[in-house]
Amino acid sequence: MSNVSRTGKEEINNATSPTTFGKSVESQAQIKDAAVQASPDAGGEMLNIYRLEPIAEPDDPRWDNAPNHGIIVVAARTPGDARIVAAARELDFMEVDAAPAEDVTTANASAFRDDKLYTVIEIDRNRRDIKRGILDGTVSVDTIRPVEPD
Repeated sequence: MSNVSRTGKEEINNATSPTTFGKSVESQAQIKDAAVQASPDAGGEMLNIYRLEPIAEPDDPRWDNAPNHGIIVVAARTPGDARIVAAARELDFMEVDAAPAEDVTTANASAFRDDKLYTVIEIDRNRRDIKRGILDGTVSVDTIRPVEPD
């Protein structure tokens, strides 16, 4: 049941917006702010070191949607930020000419952001001598498989 009501003589409200995701002024501002905050040059802040470890069994069906990158060590603000830092190194559909649909990103589908696939363990804290980013481990960029053979 819809919570849309019609009052007056204007067109019927079908509860849709003519805007598209990520195109509004507010969305663009948020994207720019996030890019600045995600920059390794944000600098001068206290960072912690986290180890992201896969915890799901190798035959877990969740690995079908996201590859296992092994153990990754990152410098980040919080455990949640550690997941974002690691996921940011993966290739995104928005970075190649292969988007599955208009304005769709795969950043939220990263294995690092799934608490059933990866756990985050704090191994050091309150460090100013490191930059935000991956300190150890390799994040593969083959997270996107081409739909057309080369």
